[in-house]
Amino acid sequence: MFWLKKLLSPLFMPLSLVLLGGALGTLLAWSRRWHRAGRVLFTLAILVLLLAGNGWVSKALIRPLEMRYPPVRELGPGAPLPPALAACRFVVVLGGGHDDSEILPAFTRLSPSSQARLVEAVRLLRRLPDATLVVSGPVMHAGGPTHAQVLADAAVSLGVPRARIVLIDDARDTHEETLRLRALCGPAPLALVTSAWHMPRAMALATAAGLHALPCPTDYLGSPDAPWRWSDGGWDVPSLERSTDAVHERLGLWWERLRGQI
Repeated sequence: MFWLKKLLSPLFMPLSLVLLGGALGTLLAWSRRWHRAGRVLFTLAILVLLLAGNGWVSKALIRPLEMRYPPVRELGPGAPLPPALAACRFVVVLGGGHDDSEILPAFTRLSPSSQARLVEAVRLLRRLPDATLVVSGPVMHAGGPTHAQVLADAAVSLGVPRARIVLIDDARDTHEETLRLRALCGPAPLALVTSAWHMPRAMALATAAGLHALPCPTDYLGSPDAPWRWSDGGWDVPSLERSTDAVHERLGLWWERLRGQI
């Protein structure tokens, strides 16, 4: 089932739909029998591109996911911690990908999402001196380090003692990560750090696994409290990326429900 998900999910992403629909529509448009269907398919592909690449549409898609859980507010020096955060014995960073280039330092190798997640985790750790940092992620490419190892190395470069870090390097997706966390953390409270748009699915799986997790979202893509502006109504690559993340997460939620995992 894991490999079926990995094989099929890219086909439903906006850019894949545009390219496949446009290519098939172009081929059919040159045929005598199916030329009308080809034109319709090509038109639909362009429509998907126009919608997915638009700033207003992409933010409308991503904001409901990102606004599900509030972020941990700025923790001023000496200010009391929220009780739920103060109780956390673990700070968990879910994997978000990295580059396998060996000439780059560990933090630079991390994807933008992984960098944002790790920085948020380090921010929380500095106010939780007794908490353990848990980093997760398998091997990304054959022969390379695990994602958890790259995250750990990057955390050390940011000042986290290696003795405070625990690695989960055999979990392939969020569902498997929550199962490993259940075995590691048990009923102990934990701060769950991941991208805001990924948090609804992560929390649903964490709850199903019986984890006592506090959502600590970061890596916001849709500026959840920013006002709508006319200047956001254009078309650009970041908008297409936002739409892709939004579609990916909704498909992920649907898939987990279909499997009875949440």
